[in-house]
Amino acid sequence: MHYKLALLGFGNVGRALMKLLEEKREQLQKQYGLTFTVTGIATGRHGRMIKAQGSDLTTCLHLLRTGRSLDLLSDVPLSDSFDFIRKCGADVLFENSPVNHQDGQPAVDHCRSALEAGMHVATANKGTVVYAYRELVEIAKAKERKFYHEATVMDGAPIFSLFRATLPAAQLQAFKGVLNSTTNLILTHMENGGSFADAVKYAQKVGLAESDPSADVDGWDAAIKVAALVTVLMEVPCTPQQVQRKGIRDITSQMITKARSNGQRYKLVCSAERKDQEVQTQVAPELVPISSPLYSIEGSTSMIEFQTDVLGNLSVVESNPGPETTAYGLLADFVNIVTGW
Repeated sequence: MHYKLALLGFGNVGRALMKLLEEKREQLQKQYGLTFTVTGIATGRHGRMIKAQGSDLTTCLHLLRTGRSLDLLSDVPLSDSFDFIRKCGADVLFENSPVNHQDGQPAVDHCRSALEAGMHVATANKGTVVYAYRELVEIAKAKERKFYHEATVMDGAPIFSLFRATLPAAQLQAFKGVLNSTTNLILTHMENGGSFADAVKYAQKVGLAESDPSADVDGWDAAIKVAALVTVLMEVPCTPQQVQRKGIRDITSQMITKARSNGQRYKLVCSAERKDQEVQTQVAPELVPISSPLYSIEGSTSMIEFQTDVLGNLSVVESNPGPETTAYGLLADFVNIVTGW
């Protein structure tokens, strides 16, 4: 089967996805009988293009590196992202626009428009899951399409597909984990003697923290991930505003040193637990003892531990993720969508 693909958002993750698709082209055809062309790419600041016969990655990247617009390559004029969705003619849309923690827009409307136009959607945007999961799944079902979102939590690690495909009839009772790579790197750097300010600068230098690190250090990124997991895996609608949240700004080097001397480490811990008919959620710094599985999670590594009604504790660890691992989550969604998994 041949599929036409479109990428909405072409930052580090979008470019990593394009590269991964090219690297896996032969394997996808041999293993799954899949062939594809990328017929459209839309960016937030560098234009949009639709090429009915397929785009060339090298040419696209050259334009972007030289500060020119993708508009120069487009077969048709495009006014905005929604015009791009209407005209791209894709079978699958990869939605990778920046996350809006407050209401999930415009990513929610992007996904809605693509599904209503008859496309499958794979997204790395957490806002779409938190603010419109049920709606988007219902539209997808009505259109006989799929809305998948593996890359929204722990990048390419199999979290949502783990429950969707391999844990039938299991009910998630609770989870606990370290889900924000940036804060974990900051805390690890502080353990090595750096101040909070120095650790934030280091995280920015290596590309994990934004110029404004508040989404990470104030716990918003962690909270929206908790909300996404609760919404999908526990089937209870949840927004980041509903998650009890405290970031790591108040943790000092002295606190870090004292904790280590007592055989403990500070971690920004994400948790949720069923209580009667409700789910209690929290993001907060915790002193983790050496006996905890979270104790050994260092640098940008993430981990989540699930408790279900049918198994003991089940953990997933992802070491040092980056754009490439997020891109793999999107690729996995593509393969699972078209193979019916």
